[in-house]
Amino acid sequence: MTVARTPLPRGLFADDALPLYERTAAQLLDDLRATAARAGDRLPSERALATRYGVSRVTLRAALAELEARGIVRPTSSRGWFVAELDQPAEPVAAPVATAPQVQGFADYAKLNGLTASSRVLSATVRPATVPESEHLRIAPGADLFDLHRLRFLDDLVVVLEHNRLPLTVCPALAVTDFNTASLYATLRAADPPQLPRVADYSVEARHPTPQEIELLQTGDTMPMLVATQLTFNQQDRPIELTVQVYRGDRYRFRASITNRI
Repeated sequence: MTVARTPLPRGLFADDALPLYERTAAQLLDDLRATAARAGDRLPSERALATRYGVSRVTLRAALAELEARGIVRPTSSRGWFVAELDQPAEPVAAPVATAPQVQGFADYAKLNGLTASSRVLSATVRPATVPESEHLRIAPGADLFDLHRLRFLDDLVVVLEHNRLPLTVCPALAVTDFNTASLYATLRAADPPQLPRVADYSVEARHPTPQEIELLQTGDTMPMLVATQLTFNQQDRPIELTVQVYRGDRYRFRASITNRI
């Protein structure tokens, strides 16, 4: 699901409005600046950092990947993590607010808005990618593709029928994860290396429902469906997810800011 966001000074929102790995990244960056760390300094071990910030190793690695994407830290194959560059403006890692689009998962959206998200998996398989899918996701035709169909709920109300397709190579754990309870984006963040959704091509259109959509989304045949198609890219500008979401027209609204600034 896409909601709005733009960077604002840290402190305007409650700390728990951000995903845990982003809050951890912000705390680590604050500590590096407070201790006058310099380029080339070695960070404590991942175990020590996870203990310091009270998070799991998975969350800690996602935080480090966030800072790596910003050029602040860098990993080595055998010696751990090092400071790369701290001489840059003190910007927040992220801060949500309804003014500009953000790539955000359904579960993230629900948590941010105080709602309870739940899912019912209709199918979850690994299959060969078709030619059109391989073109979108920049993988070879026939490569392993994780194909997931779910019905998604907010506070036990059905909202959207969702079809996710991801290259299995970006996160092999997809094939063995129970997405009745697990978050897709949290699973991607926990991958090794972490896959952080950063940018998405997003389009929305209205159409009549199919007989299957009428049954699953519990609508009449006159209820319009809003169909959102999203191609999501990770922190390395690699496409990692092709998703089609079919929303009940009475339970979805898309907002975005429009500007003529270049």
